[in-house]
Amino acid sequence: MAHAEERRCLVTGATGYIGGRLVPELLDAGFAVRCMVRRPDAARAHPWADRAEIVRGDPLDPATLPAALDGVDVAYYLIHAMGGKGGDFAERDRRAAQAFADAAAAAGVGRIVFLGGLRSGGELSRHLRSRAEVARILLGSPVPTVVLRAGVIIGSGSASFEMLRYLTERLPAMVTPTWVRSRVQPIAIRDVLGYLVGAAHLPPEVNRGFDIAGPDVLTYREMMLRYAAAAGLPHRVIVGVPLLTPKLSSLWVGLVTPVPGQIARPLVESLTSEVVAGEHDIARYVPDPPDGLLGFEESVRRALRRVRTGDVSTWWGSAATPGASSDPLPTDPDWAGGVLFVDEREQATRAPAPAVWRVIESIGGRHGWYSLPVAWRLRGVLDRMVGGVGLRRGRRDPERLRVGDALDFWRVETLDPGRSLRLRAEMLLPGRAWLDLSVEPDGAGGSRYRQRAIFRPHGLLGHLYWWSISPFHGLIFGRMPRNLTATAEAETGEREPAPV
Repeated sequence: MAHAEERRCLVTGATGYIGGRLVPELLDAGFAVRCMVRRPDAARAHPWADRAEIVRGDPLDPATLPAALDGVDVAYYLIHAMGGKGGDFAERDRRAAQAFADAAAAAGVGRIVFLGGLRSGGELSRHLRSRAEVARILLGSPVPTVVLRAGVIIGSGSASFEMLRYLTERLPAMVTPTWVRSRVQPIAIRDVLGYLVGAAHLPPEVNRGFDIAGPDVLTYREMMLRYAAAAGLPHRVIVGVPLLTPKLSSLWVGLVTPVPGQIARPLVESLTSEVVAGEHDIARYVPDPPDGLLGFEESVRRALRRVRTGDVSTWWGSAATPGASSDPLPTDPDWAGGVLFVDEREQATRAPAPAVWRVIESIGGRHGWYSLPVAWRLRGVLDRMVGGVGLRRGRRDPERLRVGDALDFWRVETLDPGRSLRLRAEMLLPGRAWLDLSVEPDGAGGSRYRQRAIFRPHGLLGHLYWWSISPFHGLIFGRMPRNLTATAEAETGEREPAPV
């Protein structure tokens, strides 16, 4: 076997929750790492970007795969659709996995590593069936493959952890569905990453799946009670009722937590039956850490420390939101693809450009949007009512942004630090929307803030939507420049902060 420093790993989904944390672990282990992503600019915003090779690729565009897989020893397949309507996501997963397996075999890849779902007792959910099918496709390829099957992953920023955290923290007493009595065997993100790195060293004759899980088997109810204890919260009162179906449960989770119903539903469906490891054979090849696998309470305490200090390197919002468009803003100044509606505002300020930029970069989340908070909250509620993400998704870091970050119901599309920020809307709309925020010095010690709200309508409904909300633009977008720059001036001692 070649030494780590002589081997190249390909990480797909490198801007996602697991991939974004796996890349630095592989780099620190001495591997050369190539990241295959659909948007290279999003990957280049990560702290590890200057240590890894970044290439554009997509299994649903097979022509991009040969270059990405060329010279690769170990390929990590971390692509999976967490949301989607009907059976479309399963068909996409199937086609993507088959294309990747074929390309890996043609490129002479030495091993594929796939992170799948831990098989539960009873009937598998749609998403677990899809993951199982992807595993069968990869294991059936000529390339030696290892499938690591994990259940609930406990780590700062994981969708499973955020769902558990918000349910427990926001509801001191709750009526819950019967799935809270299902047994679960959670695993710490630290140990998932350890197994993923260790899988790169498996001998070529190993071609199989392994269950990976932590040392504790608990019901979801016990997880909530133990989370409350670890977080220093009062005892929670939890009463189960048999009336909430997985669909209704996901809507309930979507209302109480920042995790949208489309992402919550596969998580809930996977909990309707037991999610407990049936074997621990992986230990024959990847030994447990010297201090043992992390228990549930210690996993929670570590995750909470990262949340409270803002040290969350990746989170569930890093993944694309189901149903949201990734279309970039049309840049042709004479764009011929249809109508673009634009609302432009600007504001001169005594605050220097760096001070204004600090406010721009910290916008959203707990800092809000500097205009009519009730209107923004109402828009978030309306979005969640129709299945969107709403405002409660928040942001990964309270002060710093990077390309690809989710920001309430926006996503960072482009970022020019110190100068400009472009956000792409991920709320459900009859069209596509963007928000541009920028600042430049004025040459006299102050600066000028500029703002553009842009909307590309889809059909008549899109036009009607724009004109119906236009009267409110003055109240919402009109106040933002004045209040945002007033906040920057207050922070530099130029004036008192203005009310929103």
